[in-house]
Amino acid sequence: MTALAPAGIRFHHGSLIIPAGAVHTTPLGYDRASVPVGAPLPLAASAELVHRLSRCGEIVVAFEGKLGDTLLALSGVRAVLDWMRLRSVRTSVRAVGPYAGLIARTGLLAQPPVTTPHGRRAVIGDRAGIEAHGSETVVSLVLDPAAPPCWSSDGRAHPDLPARHYLAVERRLGIRLPGTAPFAPTLATGPNDLVEELRSVGWLGGLTIAAITATSWPERKDYTAQRCIALAEQVAEAQQAQARLLLIGGNAEDGFRVSAEAPRRHVQVLHLDGVPAEQLADLFPHCDLIVGNDTGLTHLAAMTHSPERPVIGLYARHSHSKWRTGLPHHHAVATDLSDRMHQGDLCPVRDAIPPDVDVHMDAFPPAELARVCLDLLNGVRP
Repeated sequence: MTALAPAGIRFHHGSLIIPAGAVHTTPLGYDRASVPVGAPLPLAASAELVHRLSRCGEIVVAFEGKLGDTLLALSGVRAVLDWMRLRSVRTSVRAVGPYAGLIARTGLLAQPPVTTPHGRRAVIGDRAGIEAHGSETVVSLVLDPAAPPCWSSDGRAHPDLPARHYLAVERRLGIRLPGTAPFAPTLATGPNDLVEELRSVGWLGGLTIAAITATSWPERKDYTAQRCIALAEQVAEAQQAQARLLLIGGNAEDGFRVSAEAPRRHVQVLHLDGVPAEQLADLFPHCDLIVGNDTGLTHLAAMTHSPERPVIGLYARHSHSKWRTGLPHHHAVATDLSDRMHQGDLCPVRDAIPPDVDVHMDAFPPAELARVCLDLLNGVRP
């Protein structure tokens, strides 16, 4: 962790291991490293959950809420499927809802079809997904981001949500599962029409930066297009390169929109608004650097990006460790308030904590972010 100027803004590397004693944690109840994969845990399993899941011939993955919550919860789906493989429970797995296509890219659904005479079904998802698809099921498993605590085991903390979900399911099922950090699945990518069009007109290649301004909370989490352009200009000037900046916004009122600004001295700017997440998943791997607010598309970028190419999330109010994928190339720049939420495993909304000052995204000066970006692009740990 390295301090940035101005005081109170810090960089957190994605591969940083956090000692259990440095943050508020809940003991997992066993040392994972000492329990063989497939062995019973020294904790009682949830007998009813185990009984009902063992009878299921089909699992439906159903998320209807926010993209970011969904992506960070997929490790919980992975945990259930890992348990079924260890127990030799044969099931069919399918995804429904708006994120079915993205979920299919994780490989979690790659199970041989199974026909059961009773058609017993389990639904795993968020509350809205289970309400929409949970009828006629023998068991429903809610993956709520507010529920799992920051676990600690083997002397380290597991603060990111994918780790929290996976370990919470492992505890309930009572068997040491095979997953290890990072617990977040990655998504397969490939060509699509948008990528091919951008490549054909010269928008991909060279120094390509994506800046994610889309957010469900713009008054708190919008870094703004102008700050992103200033950041890209400073990075490009230092690299002595002409940068291509993809500004990814969430305004879908007028549908899918692509528009270019007049070229600047060091940066060409392309606005991408309302682009479906599945198309962006294929676009992100072509970017050398991605910077975004704490939002689902930034998490998606980390889960589809090459490990050699950095993704930086900006965290003004919420815990920078909880709301990350846990992948080693997914870094954070965070305020003091975000650091306090991380240390105490708190949420300013859930725990009704008023900030000392009204913290906005203008806490992150483009010049200081540019320095972090340049270090990461040059293979130097800030």
